[in-house]
Amino acid sequence: MLHDRRILVVVPARGGSKGIKLKNIRTINGIPIIALTGKLIQELSFVDRAIVSTDHPEIARIAKDTGLDVPFYRPEHLSADLIADWEVLYHATSAIEEIDKKTYDVIIMLQPTCPFRKAEHVKKTVEKLIMGNYDAVWTVSETDTKFHPLKQLVFENDKLGYYDQSGAQIIGRQQLTPLYHVNGVAYAITRDCIMNKKSKKGKETSAVIIDEPMVNIDTEFDFKLAEFIIEQNF
Repeated sequence: MLHDRRILVVVPARGGSKGIKLKNIRTINGIPIIALTGKLIQELSFVDRAIVSTDHPEIARIAKDTGLDVPFYRPEHLSADLIADWEVLYHATSAIEEIDKKTYDVIIMLQPTCPFRKAEHVKKTVEKLIMGNYDAVWTVSETDTKFHPLKQLVFENDKLGYYDQSGAQIIGRQQLTPLYHVNGVAYAITRDCIMNKKSKKGKETSAVIIDEPMVNIDTEFDFKLAEFIIEQNF
């Protein structure tokens, strides 16, 4: 528990990733990334329950070897490409509450694809959710100004133009409002937001900004980048 809230961690790890086959059990420095998540969860003393939501037996086996619980398999209809995170969290929360005969106040989603997260990141996210009385708190990283929408271009009919015409007025990056993107480190969400509002965001959502290098793995390049960061001790 944390501040009298019962905490559930859900690790979503389906087997049908199209970009990288079974990426949730691919290794970094010889360790499956879902195992890295399992080891991190062991550092979270305030967590009351941690489960994996998967549809794949090999992912389940490796998760169990790391000490994670796999009390059920995710249904096939929730394992497709275009299933929203809240649907997976809704199913996992409903299923485990039925098994445990208790309810959980806060659900933390920890995707295996973020190998550099730290326990302090997760705890800070949950504490901000509870103390700020938010529906959800997500971790984010500041977006490089090279990728700011006002610096993006379109190329149509052999002509180059601004995606947003306001971009023509931008001379230096100092004119750009800082933007942020989700980095996959942690999502802390109230039970009410998931079960009743059917959202992982809700109306009242805040963020924890992480300044350290983070990699949210989705491609082969991301794996190589993660290994490079480790080698360079960034």
